[in-house]
Amino acid sequence: MSEQSTPQELQNKLGEAIVVSQETKDNIPTFWVSTDKVRDVLRYLKTEVEKPYRMLYDLTAIDERLRAVRQGQPDSDFTVVYHLLSHERNSDIRIKTALKGEYPSLQTITDIWPAANWYEREVWDMFGIKFNQHPNLRRILLPPTWVGHPLRKEHPARATEMGPFKLPEEKQEAEQQALQFKPEEWGLQRSSEDTDFMFLNLGPQHPGTHGPFRIVLQLDGEEIVDAVPDIGYHHRGAEKMGERQSWHTYIPYTDRIDYLGGVMNNLPYVMAVEKLAGITVPDRANVIRIMMAEFFRLSSHLVWYGTFAGDLGAMSPVFFMFNDRERIFDIVAAICGDRMHPNWFRIGGVAQDLPKGWDRLVKDFIKYFPPRVKEYDKLVMQNRIFKARTKGVGVYTQDEAIEWGVTGPGLRATGLEWDFRKKRPYSGYDQFEFDIPTAVHGDCYDRAVIHVEEMRQSLRIIEQCLNNMPTGPYKSDHPLTTPPRKERTMHDIETLITHFLSVSWGPVIPPGEACVGIEAAKGNNSYYLISDGNTVSYRTRIRTPSFAHLQMIPVISRGLLVPDLLAILGAIDFVLADVDR
Repeated sequence: MSEQSTPQELQNKLGEAIVVSQETKDNIPTFWVSTDKVRDVLRYLKTEVEKPYRMLYDLTAIDERLRAVRQGQPDSDFTVVYHLLSHERNSDIRIKTALKGEYPSLQTITDIWPAANWYEREVWDMFGIKFNQHPNLRRILLPPTWVGHPLRKEHPARATEMGPFKLPEEKQEAEQQALQFKPEEWGLQRSSEDTDFMFLNLGPQHPGTHGPFRIVLQLDGEEIVDAVPDIGYHHRGAEKMGERQSWHTYIPYTDRIDYLGGVMNNLPYVMAVEKLAGITVPDRANVIRIMMAEFFRLSSHLVWYGTFAGDLGAMSPVFFMFNDRERIFDIVAAICGDRMHPNWFRIGGVAQDLPKGWDRLVKDFIKYFPPRVKEYDKLVMQNRIFKARTKGVGVYTQDEAIEWGVTGPGLRATGLEWDFRKKRPYSGYDQFEFDIPTAVHGDCYDRAVIHVEEMRQSLRIIEQCLNNMPTGPYKSDHPLTTPPRKERTMHDIETLITHFLSVSWGPVIPPGEACVGIEAAKGNNSYYLISDGNTVSYRTRIRTPSFAHLQMIPVISRGLLVPDLLAILGAIDFVLADVDR
């Protein structure tokens, strides 16, 4: 995240409402605001302050009841956290408000940011915090029949703590009944003055939904009157797992968030831990991380490219592009030891140094791939049917994109040149030459244009990694790196014990909190970590791009036809594990 501080006049303006200012390891200005003033402060930051914070980047909560190290923070049982982003300032601000009581409540901000709808529903679902006047406060990631709120500290983290699962016939009937769609519960009408609407259940298993995702469509003939996205079928409790695994053993779980992003998922997590621990990563490790992250950006974009073309009826591209993805996986497997989920980045660096012959593999791919991208342009991007199905479809403006929290290729397709690798360089990206592609129409075709050009830019970055790979260590020698370097583990018992404890229990990370975001394949992905001075995270918050993107589907699909919706879904480039976590 940006380390630019909030101007003094802003702090002065918020002075009456601010309870306390909090120091954080990420240097994001963090203010505790009284509950009765928080809406006024948020509205001011969005609409009145110079260079406003127009994007609600994230909204989450913390169960504070077991926290031991509060470092001067106000007393609270629960804390609601609002993370705002200003593109004009290139800075963030974090607003917190303290809540007391076992099941507290707070006023909704859906009238300030419509994007708050899903975020508030998630906080209610996970913590039991009620948002008064919310238009439809119901569970979003868990089934409607779920008992409890899993991110509360009293809720068990393992299935073995909950007793054996049983599904008697009456329970099965109740579960099926709960899944039936009742339009009135979602604010939909069954008919208009001159027609009855039809409701079409798309998913939760359908090729066009790219996984277990359900959309209920309200149709007038073939025209989409409204759409209700229904997520949560892929929820696995990734944030809850972060509170039970050690800092080190949680790394494999991050691979499974955007499961097409591989080690790119590891990057924001390990960088957030490194920020908490004060670890400086060696240059060689940084460049290795960048090279592998860009390989996985290419791999992810190839999956998007082939399946998007397939959504619109072109069968051949997916076979060609998956073949090229296999070539990338051969390189990934040779370097990391595994393909899709190599779990290879470590706190302080990477798991091991580059193997002999890595440079030949990378060089061969750099020579092979550009003609293939050019061929795919003719096959897909210049295809008349593809253009007819995507141009002018699913359009949103730059203002709408910011309002709904859109990041990544979807935001750049509206003309905003915003990329974390350029605007907030991390891991050494400021040492590389590459361009940020933008478009102007904000439609499905332009989102495809951005993805394709990003593949060319990733190839440029990989080539620079190949030609300028630094020498030196692949991991920091900081004592909190995991696992620590093991050259002397078989020479003296003290080093062996230290290594064993660091792997089994994990390091003890100093108290504090930090949020680190990266430019992932599908948009901005960030990990917000809170340490209580222990071997596990007190709170692990994963902000994924796909969650925000899917919430916008009804806005850009109303008035279109069902085949247009499939083009919209394909152009968004989402993965359900990235949505549901």
